[in-house]
Amino acid sequence: MLACVVVFPGSNADTEMIQTLREACGNVTVARHTDVSLPDGTDLVAIPGGFAYGDYLRCGAIAKVSPVIGAIRRHAERGGPVLGVCNGFQILTEAGLLPGALTRNAHQRFECGDWFVRVCAEGPFTSPLGAVWRLPIAHGEGRYQASPETLRRLEGEGLIGLRYCSPSGAVEPSANPNGSVDGIAGIYSPQRNVFGLMPHPERMADPALGGADRGADGKKLFAILLANAA
Repeated sequence: MLACVVVFPGSNADTEMIQTLREACGNVTVARHTDVSLPDGTDLVAIPGGFAYGDYLRCGAIAKVSPVIGAIRRHAERGGPVLGVCNGFQILTEAGLLPGALTRNAHQRFECGDWFVRVCAEGPFTSPLGAVWRLPIAHGEGRYQASPETLRRLEGEGLIGLRYCSPSGAVEPSANPNGSVDGIAGIYSPQRNVFGLMPHPERMADPALGGADRGADGKKLFAILLANAA
């Protein structure tokens, strides 16, 4: 699998994403926000976290009109997998590749730490149903919101991939770090090839980044992706 990491000005998790994907699939290229096409043979597009330029207006609002978004959109329309983490998730919602929006955390504070999520839908990035992963978060605008109609569709079509939960897997208010509606931490597109999540799996996939003593649950997402691709 050839993975392409798309870097926007202000990205601060691109190095971890590149390293994790290099270990997972071996072949990684980089595209910039000004590129109008993806490298030939790209299988997976990954948009890492960070603070993309224009976030002072609204997270992802300026990034969504970057030239590279057209190439990502065409890749997704062909059925190619796209992964957006943290700011990447925000960009995907702003660009209309995922429904809903990421807004200011309910308590109006930046949140940083390890939290638990439960796999609520099986797909190219998540499995098995009911699994509990411990993943780090680092965001000030990670509160997922959507219209009642969109939420019903996400639920009805099994597109809610991850929900914040307790260590035992219970989805409850105390386990929700940002006030996301229904505890939503990650969602799929209707075609299930685009996936966005606020936690950082790439930051819990290497022992050097704290994955040894806290488990390496982030690595599972990439292993699932590779298994599905195979």
